[in-house]
Amino acid sequence: MTLPLATQDECSMHLESNGKSCKRLHSESYSLDEPSRHSAKKRKLNPPASSQSSSAFWDNLSRVWLTRNALRELDRRNFQRTISEEEDLLVRRPANDFLRYCSPQDLRKIKRYARRGGPDLCKIRGYRKPKESSVPGMNSRTSSYRIQKRVSDSRASSISQVSSTSRSTSRSTRPSRTETTRSSGPYDRDFQQHLIDYGIYPHAYDYPDGRRPPKPSNWSEIKERLARPRASLSPSKFTEEAHESFVRSDANAFKEKQVTESVISMIEGNSGDVRCVSGGVTFGNFAPLTDGTLKPGNPDRYYGARPEQLRRDIRSELSGRIKPSTQDDLPILPNFLLAAKGPDGSLAVAGRQASYDGALGARAMHTLQTYKQEEPKFDNNAYTLTNIYHGGTLKMFTSHPSKTTNSDRPEYYMTQLRSFALTDSIDTFREGATWFRNGRDWAKEQRENAIRRANDHFTSNVVQSTLNTSFSTICDTSGDESTESVSRESHFSFIQTSMTESFHTKEFTEKSRRDGKTGP
Repeated sequence: MTLPLATQDECSMHLESNGKSCKRLHSESYSLDEPSRHSAKKRKLNPPASSQSSSAFWDNLSRVWLTRNALRELDRRNFQRTISEEEDLLVRRPANDFLRYCSPQDLRKIKRYARRGGPDLCKIRGYRKPKESSVPGMNSRTSSYRIQKRVSDSRASSISQVSSTSRSTSRSTRPSRTETTRSSGPYDRDFQQHLIDYGIYPHAYDYPDGRRPPKPSNWSEIKERLARPRASLSPSKFTEEAHESFVRSDANAFKEKQVTESVISMIEGNSGDVRCVSGGVTFGNFAPLTDGTLKPGNPDRYYGARPEQLRRDIRSELSGRIKPSTQDDLPILPNFLLAAKGPDGSLAVAGRQASYDGALGARAMHTLQTYKQEEPKFDNNAYTLTNIYHGGTLKMFTSHPSKTTNSDRPEYYMTQLRSFALTDSIDTFREGATWFRNGRDWAKEQRENAIRRANDHFTSNVVQSTLNTSFSTICDTSGDESTESVSRESHFSFIQTSMTESFHTKEFTEKSRRDGKTGP
């Protein structure tokens, strides 16, 4: 079975996937076929790997798009089927070859069995004829060698063809190895379709019935907060010369790393605590957001909280959702993220990356905000911002989760806040950098609020648990005598307390009367 693909409007049409898995067929082997079986094992080669992590990724897609990764997966499956058919020729030997390995005693048994009618051949009626049979006058060793050579040549040619196709495609579409790795990785149209199938929607997505995903409930609040002016971008501090330097840095940045280091740093300004920012780190510690077939997220820059801000017990309990990396000193709770692309990079790829990374950050924030809640609540507010920088333009988005009525899995929505052409004019740069820096500060406030509430909740639970344990220890009495003794002591203590309160009340009343005041 091959992977269904189709084209329309210059290779943009999609197909409905049949959902069936294409598994490799295992060839049968016989106990007397030792030479062929050993030779097959010696020549076992690994098929070319697909760019996606497993066949399940493709089998579970509702639509398969015509992409380079889809073609590689198609080549891989065709390769496996071809090798399986060739190996069938190698292990299923003709009967005369089988008889040559039989002992005289076994041959006598076979002849006696044949005289009595032989085996029932109904089950193999209609079986296809082998592609290559033994040639008269050719011994079994020569025939086996020819088949083995065909299998080996087929494997080598398939691997060479698939590898050369992948290399030529990558070279023709990307100028360097670095750009090819980032752009031809998992962020293609099939990757986007996989996210949509699991309820992670990109900006401006419309449901099949025409509905539009809702904006965050705190949409107006976020825009008002991010639009506040900043003194660091006033005309006296950010001049025309500074903007000209930014424009030149953007024009001379040809790689993603150059964009991140020389261009993004000017937009960020003073980023504050350096231990709260990181980038180029694979989110390998995060639990899968979908079915585990996607590669981990990898934003070019992200802001989070220092690990020691959150109690260690909470960090350990929620590690797979709030701690992106196994490295303990990197920031946690990433809720301000950035995807940057060079001039040869793809804006569509950056958008898919931002949608994926933003959903991971939104899940991290929601996990901590609903810590120890029996039923996690969804307030439809956004607490995560994700950004895209490409070709001098900055785009800012919110990412927020929402609970649906027809699924147990939350959905994640990406909504655009603003976009700014930072290389256009100094005024546009000031406005865009203001929104970016205010967004970074706003995201920090949301992290700290969530951390404070989680720490307070944990502390109150510890205190309550200690009080409950102490009360249980005091009340844990054995036997009627202990219970009666505790009851008498409690009764005496209650009477004594009541008498004391009555005495003080009476004394206060008499004093008030002497002073000409009324009692309490």
